[in-house]
Amino acid sequence: MSIRQLLARLDRMPMLKILVPFAAGIALADRFTLPLWFAAGAFVLTGLTALLLRSSAALAGMLLTAGFAAAQLRAAEPAVPRGVRTAFEVAVEGIPADRGRYVAAEAVVALWRDPATGRWHPSGDRVMLYADSLTPLTAGERFVCRGEVRPFRGGAESYRRLMRRRGFAGTLSVSGRTLLERLPGHTGKLHHRAAERLARLPLGGDAGAVVRAMAAGDRSGITPELRTAYSRSGLSHLLAVSGLHTGIVFALVNLALWWLPLLRRGHLVRNVLAAGAVWLFVAAAGAPPSAVRAAVMCTVLQTALASASEYVALNALAAAAFGMLLWQPAWLGDISFRLSFLAVAGILAWGVPLCRRCRTRCRAANAAIDAYLIGLAAAVATTPLVSHTFGTVPLAGLLVNPAAIALATAVVFGGALWMLLPAGPLAPAFALVTGTAAEGINALARLTASLPGGAAEYALGGTQTAILYLLFALATLAAWSAEPKKSVHLPT
Repeated sequence: MSIRQLLARLDRMPMLKILVPFAAGIALADRFTLPLWFAAGAFVLTGLTALLLRSSAALAGMLLTAGFAAAQLRAAEPAVPRGVRTAFEVAVEGIPADRGRYVAAEAVVALWRDPATGRWHPSGDRVMLYADSLTPLTAGERFVCRGEVRPFRGGAESYRRLMRRRGFAGTLSVSGRTLLERLPGHTGKLHHRAAERLARLPLGGDAGAVVRAMAAGDRSGITPELRTAYSRSGLSHLLAVSGLHTGIVFALVNLALWWLPLLRRGHLVRNVLAAGAVWLFVAAAGAPPSAVRAAVMCTVLQTALASASEYVALNALAAAAFGMLLWQPAWLGDISFRLSFLAVAGILAWGVPLCRRCRTRCRAANAAIDAYLIGLAAAVATTPLVSHTFGTVPLAGLLVNPAAIALATAVVFGGALWMLLPAGPLAPAFALVTGTAAEGINALARLTASLPGGAAEYALGGTQTAILYLLFALATLAAWSAEPKKSVHLPT
């Protein structure tokens, strides 16, 4: 082990060294509150010290105070009143999900009426909208209703904290009696149109619901029974569009355009088309944070391929995370952001090196080994956080993930192609391919969930989870500090 080797490795990842203190500052702001003038003064003082003395410790302090201040500045109180019964103008933002006895959807309160003066005030706060089964909701519609925005009460405290971090002010219930007026809506969003195109495929039941969830981020058709099966089998990450889905599109688009570099300037065209396809897929899926992070990484990689520059994947991952946290510091507490970042970091830090060490002379065996090791690295990296958040450890998921990811590739790419080119005569072919793959994943999830001992009910505490990730970090640093083996070639 060599400290010099470790420092040389870290020097190739400057964004990783920037991200750690910045994220630590955001985490501290979640527990403590300081006056903004104090944070600004600390930022200026540490910045000047770092500039004059070239101190790494002062630079880390400057980044920590920057993260602290960014989190406090972005933590604005909701503008909409809570606990006050009045009138609201609401726009349905997400795709409504039928929960049986009620319909749930994400929505934005555009205006609210002051009951004392009768004046309307702008808001822009997000709410979880609940409507009874007799009140239909459609994506993009707007209406005026009478009701009361209430704080989140049900569920665990971690769920309520998560919803606050995502910018939700509370919940709002609507029914036929409280609905006052329907207004012209905006249904032209790419996300809504993509879900509508997928709904045209002749697919029904759970298979159609899984295709829409994995390709367009529309989970409105996922039944509670199917959601439970995916959760217990450790395959729930497939139901939400994330970095895995974005990476599938990125890899397969580059593979499909392999012939373009044979033409003049063809490599530039391929890079532009591949990056554009990735961002188009992310926009069609509703731009979830994990998919945006993956799209940034893919764009950095595509740019490096175009310019023939050195690409350090972990540095790109850290750059994507830093940019997203700078834009929205509350994403640090978002479970999807954390799981996505940890999964990709585990793959890059452990999965890829293990794949290189386990190479054989058989390409088919290499593909199977790579799929298993990458799935294993992602699962191990995310298991402590899954146990801490959801109270379960999907043991069988470690074994079935490679097969599920292979089937998910057909679902995601087939669904993405259909969203781009919804040709009516090809609908049966697309439905056959994507539907068969989706049914295979559903069967795999149900079988794994039914196995005795397939999942262990155990919730790690916060301190235990932090200690495990600290051990992971120390083990990674130890692996990076290992001296590379020297090979000596004897003269013949």
